[in-house]
Amino acid sequence: MVTSELIIETATKLFITHGVKSITIDRIVKELHTSKRTIYSHFEDKITLLRACLDVYHTKIRVENEEIIQSADNVIEAMGLLHQRIVQRSHQVNPNFFSDIIHYYPGLLNESYEQNGNFAHQQLIDLAQWGLEAGIFVEDMDVEVVGKTVMVMLKLLKDNNLFPVTEFSKERLTFGILVPYLRGLCTPEGIELLQVQEELFRVSI
Repeated sequence: MVTSELIIETATKLFITHGVKSITIDRIVKELHTSKRTIYSHFEDKITLLRACLDVYHTKIRVENEEIIQSADNVIEAMGLLHQRIVQRSHQVNPNFFSDIIHYYPGLLNESYEQNGNFAHQQLIDLAQWGLEAGIFVEDMDVEVVGKTVMVMLKLLKDNNLFPVTEFSKERLTFGILVPYLRGLCTPEGIELLQVQEELFRVSI
């Protein structure tokens, strides 16, 4: 039986692998060995299906991030492990997945993210608070400003116009953008911890 969950799972894999523009309802129908009528009995159109796929995608990332943070012994380790996961995702997701959504479905990515509680921003705020309480980050750090700044930096990882994938690896961008900024936020104790765990940020896949 072709359920809405199966449709979402199949469509998400196709979107992530090939980008959104090139994947039509016909392609999803072929992949599922079903009919258009079945797809449209669950989803009004492609954008409705894409919205559902993004909700599942963002939920998965939120849960993964929470598990990573909970497993870490300190905030530097947590951020290093999150960095590794970001790099892994960058190799699993076709860059066109994001660029197609931004170009052909403006606002949809932010809408989905907001509906999922702006989880990445909140997780960054929680990490910043953790670092402050542990004496790893400087006391006068503005948590809200740092959280928003890091979010902008993370978006740069997806900007293929500014940083073409043929010239700039995700590892190079993440390490070149985030680590120097993180170092500037650290106390002497935090810098020492960062030096010890710096290899976490040098992951190469």
